[in-house]
Amino acid sequence: MDFMLSDADRVLISQVREFGKNYFNNESVAQWRRDMGLPDEVVKAFVDLDFNGFGVIHRRNHVHYDMLAQVLVLEELSRVSGATLPFQNDFLQLQILEAFASPSQTDPIRLEYQNTGRLAFAFAVSEPNSGSDTTGMKTSVRSVDGRLFMNGEKMFVNNGEYAPALLVAAIDEDAPAENGHPALSMWMVPRTAKGVEAVPESKIGQEMLPFAHIRFDNVELDESWRLQGPAKGFPQLFSFFEYGRVFACATALGEAQAAMDDAVEWARERTAFGTPVSNFQQVQEMLTDMEVKLTNMRHMVYKAAWEFDHGVHERLTVALMKRNVPRAATEVASDAMQILGGRGYTTHERISSIWQDCRGFQIAEGTDQIMVYIAAPLVMRKYAEAEM
Repeated sequence: MDFMLSDADRVLISQVREFGKNYFNNESVAQWRRDMGLPDEVVKAFVDLDFNGFGVIHRRNHVHYDMLAQVLVLEELSRVSGATLPFQNDFLQLQILEAFASPSQTDPIRLEYQNTGRLAFAFAVSEPNSGSDTTGMKTSVRSVDGRLFMNGEKMFVNNGEYAPALLVAAIDEDAPAENGHPALSMWMVPRTAKGVEAVPESKIGQEMLPFAHIRFDNVELDESWRLQGPAKGFPQLFSFFEYGRVFACATALGEAQAAMDDAVEWARERTAFGTPVSNFQQVQEMLTDMEVKLTNMRHMVYKAAWEFDHGVHERLTVALMKRNVPRAATEVASDAMQILGGRGYTTHERISSIWQDCRGFQIAEGTDQIMVYIAAPLVMRKYAEAEM
């Protein structure tokens, strides 16, 4: 298995790096964190990138996405900006839409994204009382006197207060359970529909991904809002959670690398007791261990993407990656903050924000503990098969 990047991969990274350097500096990123999003100019410039011909966003009649290319884009943008940007969610949500919606439902949204860089919907799946137990969701749709109604609530809906529509996962109470799972239905509900209430949620970190708590109170649905794509049930939805974990880890990796870049620069230029900080043995040990973590993180993320691209995806690969990468990224950012000392704990340096962002990835897309729940049985099965 060869993880050496090709010349084409390196051209892609160079292109994205140039874009990042043109738009992302410490002042602009700090402002956009306060604004809770990127300006139109930036997102439009992003979707206008050529991506060196890779299937990063659906264009030129691509029939599939190149996940390693998407990972390289997210890693490099996070490294240049030192921030969690909306693009990782755009990648995931577009692919969910394309699987669960018909082409006639997908094409206008995808075209608008390609023309503006703005995704016309927010994905609503997490709930207050189910969390990582997605099949335990309570938001439901049922028929009453020939009319369809949705009731329930969703939380952590990225851009849910501002997106024109909400892609809502709900239990279909009119349909029978399948393969031990309740019937899942997906709906594109206008955010302005009567009975929909969106309330912002305050959080630390990842400020460019504004969260909202959404309530659905007897929202009458139009049947045309139901998504009619080939994907139907929970197993298909779970497969896309795997994509989301790879994208989250690619972003965490990029931000951890940004923290490392800043720590090395500080250690090289900062002097104490008449010598550069980089000459102190304890700092050298910290930087060495940080580089080990970054190397392992990168290997795990690239391996997961490679498996997807080559049709040999294994859930254990993704679970182990998601278990390790966000935690290691948080540790790298924490050590970088320590190397900068008091300066690292201020908002004058981006490392403090990077630490908050990375810490959030230990929860998002499946917590550290859920990854153990997924991975442990797969580990047991792997070693049982090796003994046969």
